[in-house]
Amino acid sequence: MIVTFPHMGKLEMVLSDVFDRSGLDYIVPPKTTIKTLQLGVGYAPEFACLPLKITIGNFIEALGVGADTLLMAGGIGPCRFGYYAEIQKCVLRDAGFKFDMVVLEPPPAGLKQFVDTLKVLAPGKSIYEIWRLIKVSFRKARILDELEKYALKYRAYEAARGATTKAYKQALETMRPAISEDEIEAARAAAFAILEAVEKDMERPCVKMGVIGEFYVLLEPFVNFDIEEHLGHMGISLERAVYLTDWISPSKENQVSGISNDEVARAAKPYLNHFVGGEGLPSVGHTVIFAKEGFDGVLHLFPFTCMPDIIAKSILPRISKDFDIPTLSLVIDEQTGKAGVLTRIEAFIDLLASKKAYKERKSLEAVGSVR
Repeated sequence: MIVTFPHMGKLEMVLSDVFDRSGLDYIVPPKTTIKTLQLGVGYAPEFACLPLKITIGNFIEALGVGADTLLMAGGIGPCRFGYYAEIQKCVLRDAGFKFDMVVLEPPPAGLKQFVDTLKVLAPGKSIYEIWRLIKVSFRKARILDELEKYALKYRAYEAARGATTKAYKQALETMRPAISEDEIEAARAAAFAILEAVEKDMERPCVKMGVIGEFYVLLEPFVNFDIEEHLGHMGISLERAVYLTDWISPSKENQVSGISNDEVARAAKPYLNHFVGGEGLPSVGHTVIFAKEGFDGVLHLFPFTCMPDIIAKSILPRISKDFDIPTLSLVIDEQTGKAGVLTRIEAFIDLLASKKAYKERKSLEAVGSVR
């Protein structure tokens, strides 16, 4: 059995660590490229959402370099993500590919099924050993998210363009070889030291922007045109609503973002008071929270035909009006071009900067009139 999996942000580092610990043979798919997208588009149903198309492309490329077992996450709730594995299996087998498929359903879908799948991925290991290796790998994965959160926030303040990105990549490579818990904590300290050593101009005026939307589009740089790095270079300090370990953690405390699912649901309740699948409700709740925390604007990214975020998109104008916070929703599919996305975002940033300057000017005038 040679396992492979689709790309999604830092998922490659996380799963590679798990499989190295479990002793499982695996192949990391080739880096996602236009070719990957074209393969997926060629085989997937035309009406399917973009993440399905790209993950099919990932699987085709991985099968071509020796993988024979596909690992895919399952899902629950009214979102098509939960059907991806079955559709991928049907599409690829109809196309003549030979493989086995392992679907890792989330614990709420059935704890026994979840544990049985883990046994397949860690042959010969006891349940205790499996949980132990997952716990250590998950701690390492959470640190990767913490490093990313730091880079998103402080890239806007870097004195030399590109310094944060360079340091962030070095920090990730510092984490990669860490195995034991002590090594992981030592690597964490070293990785943050690398990022914190980047020279910053904290007096520089920067726009604060929240980023919400469908998790795959937010986490996978190829799909979102690496927009977060681009925004950082434009002087935008970012806070993302979704991080990988928050998304997969069963606790739902969201330790990286610092905002639990319960807090998000309470914030969303005046506008959306029930789960609609995917990131629909979180997108609404996080927008309210970003507004209350004084962010200058919110960027909303999601794939074409994504039902949960279409629901969120219809609600955002009301939140924008109630809290006086601009929002921009961008729909992404295989026809979307980077130039068009950047043009719209740059115009949005100009709006945010002007609005921020106007508020600051009015605030100074108010202080002056009091004196």
